[in-house]
Amino acid sequence: MIVHVLDCATLEPGRDPLTDLDVLEAELATYAGDLAIEGGRVPLMERPRVVVLNKIDVPEARELADLVRPELEARGLRVFEISAVSHEGLRQLSFALAEIVERSRAAAPAPETTRVVLRPKAVDDAGFTVKRMEQNGEVYFWVRGTRVERWVRQTDFSNDEAVGYLADRLARAGVEDKLFKSGAVSGDEVRIGPEKSQVVFDWEPTLHSGAELLTGPRGTDLRLEESERPTRKDKRREYTERMDAKAEARAELWTEREGGHWTDPEKD
Repeated sequence: MIVHVLDCATLEPGRDPLTDLDVLEAELATYAGDLAIEGGRVPLMERPRVVVLNKIDVPEARELADLVRPELEARGLRVFEISAVSHEGLRQLSFALAEIVERSRAAAPAPETTRVVLRPKAVDDAGFTVKRMEQNGEVYFWVRGTRVERWVRQTDFSNDEAVGYLADRLARAGVEDKLFKSGAVSGDEVRIGPEKSQVVFDWEPTLHSGAELLTGPRGTDLRLEESERPTRKDKRREYTERMDAKAEARAELWTEREGGHWTDPEKD
């Protein structure tokens, strides 16, 4: 509905409740076509009107309200006299407005069921990238891609079978081929995922000759098995230890030779 609250205590020349009402209705008629009305609702100019004559706590305003009320009712309008200051007439007005709203809602047709269309955001499975990176003199290969990173997040790395399944999925998706083309070789470090939450492992290519060549039982994967396979750091440490042992052996032999423990067969 539309409720016109008219000031009955105005002192402005040329203003009165009837003139104010005409001005307001003219404004509504002018802009009603530009106001967006949702489907099923009553157009603005067809809604019921209620006129509220305000400030009747002022004696002159009460007198003016009594003068204009018959003319307003003659236009077919329901009229209520109130005072926002003294609260006179507010209770009756609220009951009347509630009655009109209830009656209008009961007479209104049931709204049509709106079809809800869900459009979930598409998952980017376009592919992945493999980049050859270098950090502190060490080369590694960085794999990024929505799909492969999702697989990594879904994997329980405490479960050997889950780890093996992940490795098979990566191989089928072409990650291994891309690593080969990028220059990766067995034992190279591979990182999957964003920089702050990467999964890091030393890469062992899949045996393409057949499943019978896989030495581990089902559910295991030597490519990601770090506990039974030396890492590059382990290999470097073993190499250093081996070289140190050889150096110590050569030094010991030289000491023995200088001490006369060796004999020259040609002098015997």
